[in-house]
Amino acid sequence: MNPPGRGASAARKRATLRRSVALLRAFRYEQPDPPRFYTALARDSVEQLSTYVDLTGSLLLDVGGGPGYFRDAFTAAGARYVALDADVGELSGLGEMPPGTVLGSGMALPFRDGSLDVCYSSNVLEHVSDPWLMAQEMLRVTRPGGTVFLSYTVWFGPWGGHETAPWHFLGGRRARARYRRTHGREPKNRFGESLFKVTVAQALRWAGEQQDAEVVAIVPRYNPAWSWWLLRVPLVREVVTWNLAIVLRRH
Repeated sequence: MNPPGRGASAARKRATLRRSVALLRAFRYEQPDPPRFYTALARDSVEQLSTYVDLTGSLLLDVGGGPGYFRDAFTAAGARYVALDADVGELSGLGEMPPGTVLGSGMALPFRDGSLDVCYSSNVLEHVSDPWLMAQEMLRVTRPGGTVFLSYTVWFGPWGGHETAPWHFLGGRRARARYRRTHGREPKNRFGESLFKVTVAQALRWAGEQQDAEVVAIVPRYNPAWSWWLLRVPLVREVVTWNLAIVLRRH
């Protein structure tokens, strides 16, 4: 496939070190202060996706949308927003489930082929047992010429183990057991059940092998612009890329 990061010049212009530091700090508040974390992430997501597609009037599916933080940000940008989640508790996190919410699996999206303008997913891929089936499903439901934006937390990055980090570097099951001993309960993201090891190498391989879309960009989502070339370096890319974004345009 073509070099990772191609077609991402607009996104790189705003991928500053200051932004990276701010997002890294925000991730520390995912559980103690969810509004702070998700509001910052949602706003950044809209800005980044808008560099690849005009959201005005677009029918957008957010796979794993969760509570309404992303809904508010995308609708403010002019998108017609639909959220899908496997957990009713996530969808109703800010109160009653609003219209346009769907319960379902990312690995079997309950939508017709080619029915959406934009299919988006942020930090969900690492939570499904067959991540690349979900990626293929996102392509299936996107219309020809439509955009897929898929990002996820890389396993060997600093937040790969989510709340069990940095102990996940010693193994997911060990990190889970340590968290259980320390806190007297299971982590929210349980390795082997609701958290799985997804790597940069897997994404590059899948993107190169799929036949349904043009690869617009593969970029370290929250890294400074200068670090995109590290995707070319095996092993190193797994550690420095703490979140990877794949942008595709459906044939």
